[in-house]
Amino acid sequence: MPTYQGPIHDVQFLLNDVFDYDAQISTLPGFDEVTPDIVAAILKGAAEFSEDCLVPINLPGDLTGCKWENGNVTTPMGYKAAYDAYRNGGWPALAAEPEYGGQALPASLALIVREFIASGSLSFGMYFGLTLGAYRSISAHADDALKRIYLPKLADGSWAGTMCLTEPQSGSDLSSVRTRAEPDQDGAYRITGTKIFISGGDHDLTENIVHLVLARLPGAPSGTRGISLFVVPKRVPVVENGVLTGTVPNAVSCGSIEHKMGIRAQATAVLNFDGARGWLIGDPNGGMRAMFTMMNSSRLGVAVQSVGAAEIAWQNALAYAKDRRQGRGPGAAAQTPDGGPEPIIVHPDVRKNLLTMKAFVEGMRGLYIEAAIALDVKARHPDRAVSDAAEGTLALLTPVLKAFISDCALRVTEIGIGIFGGHGYIHENGMEQLYRDARIVPLYEGTNAIQALDLVHRKLALEDGAIVERYFDAVSKLIVEQRANSRLDDMTAALDNGLQLLRETTAAMCRHANDDALEAASSASDYLRMFGYVALGATWLRIAGAADAALAGSPERADFLSGKVKTARFYFERLLPEAWVCHSAIMAGSSSVLAISATEL
Repeated sequence: MPTYQGPIHDVQFLLNDVFDYDAQISTLPGFDEVTPDIVAAILKGAAEFSEDCLVPINLPGDLTGCKWENGNVTTPMGYKAAYDAYRNGGWPALAAEPEYGGQALPASLALIVREFIASGSLSFGMYFGLTLGAYRSISAHADDALKRIYLPKLADGSWAGTMCLTEPQSGSDLSSVRTRAEPDQDGAYRITGTKIFISGGDHDLTENIVHLVLARLPGAPSGTRGISLFVVPKRVPVVENGVLTGTVPNAVSCGSIEHKMGIRAQATAVLNFDGARGWLIGDPNGGMRAMFTMMNSSRLGVAVQSVGAAEIAWQNALAYAKDRRQGRGPGAAAQTPDGGPEPIIVHPDVRKNLLTMKAFVEGMRGLYIEAAIALDVKARHPDRAVSDAAEGTLALLTPVLKAFISDCALRVTEIGIGIFGGHGYIHENGMEQLYRDARIVPLYEGTNAIQALDLVHRKLALEDGAIVERYFDAVSKLIVEQRANSRLDDMTAALDNGLQLLRETTAAMCRHANDDALEAASSASDYLRMFGYVALGATWLRIAGAADAALAGSPERADFLSGKVKTARFYFERLLPEAWVCHSAIMAGSSSVLAISATEL
């Protein structure tokens, strides 16, 4: 069974040495009491919860899976007790507003906690992750009456939330949604239709489940312009004189749950709405705008989940490589006293694979934490220009974070199996489960190919290209700052070359997006990967600069800090060059992609 320790040391290095978290966050309105001691206590508590409550139930939960009988879903043994401990610890309310029972802590801190939870059990983390998204959508778009009913219950975790978009005929194409919403009495609506692939669609963890459902009003325009968003609870709240007194069943039923490759302890349900009572969130036919609040939150959450899955795979691969003895390292005398087999970490290929895992995991963590800080700046900074700039950067980077990080996480978990060799293929060792669980992250919340199209066709064009240029300028400024350190010359030069190539490629992709949709579509995924490698390079240059600066004054952290600098150098020498491979594919054009017909395949 895999083991896990919350990466508190690594997170605190990023917060304190790399991003100056205290200065950035404590100066925002409402966060003046978010001290380093508070942050440290939250990280310690989240690590302990994941280590003690989640890791022990993760592998058995995968073997057992969720059970669906007579329309009801039961989660695996231990999940209900873990969820109760999660609620009792106050974790659901971490970033919620005080008026609804929340602790009003930074969203960035809540996202780091979410990484720790995902390492313990990706399935478990999905239940509350969707609840956070539902909370944000209702908070941003619902009227005050709905907020008073639903937000306190979502904040304290007694009710869970879901996102109901996909239908059997529509998949990712929401323009073909058929679920209907007919006006009912008292301002409510009757929702009728079927939704599929609904994570947390039914379970036994909470008293109620709050479904956010896309549906069409009578006479609504066709396509996405005619979609509205509704809150449709599994049990309808009964409110008397403004006070919630109980709930009664609604016409929502679970038709089945999916039998999946991974995340088997997560109930992925088919939901049937048979005239269920629901209430409009936001404006009529404004459902996509309201739902995107939840979807964008979820896409950043997927990046965080991905790092969680990769982190536990990396920890266990490293431990195994240090313990497993097989063969002798080439070109050197055996290090074992008896001249017998050495730990496999001495073999260069194993070392290279471990470094690949480390470079991705630690770089990806830095990448998402920087974006998470921007989320707080966007929400709280008193200077509108600063807030708007953070919002623009987040909009640009969201598809990159979701797609690139999730693809890298899958690569990390696959490498982890290889380091274990045949033992990695055995269920009891847990590594193959980590890979199977991670396989979903490139698929849900919009497949990574859809994220690439979003980046090329929408995000590069934001403010007529000003936002992407501002991002490139920020990376260029970072390079200039680090050039003063001759010890990092090779890294700054490599990133500078990558940035210039990305600028040129971006200009070409913008031309394709305007003039040749087929050319843009054929290269979009390669372009997103290229963007991701350069963005991760910028993160690693920040990390290397901070680690190098801290080395002289922190002899007690010498191994940790020098390890950061050496891992950064590995990234720039061995992984960043993959951006050039992506560039070559883009420059080759679409002819080989489009030359072959469907009948010739």
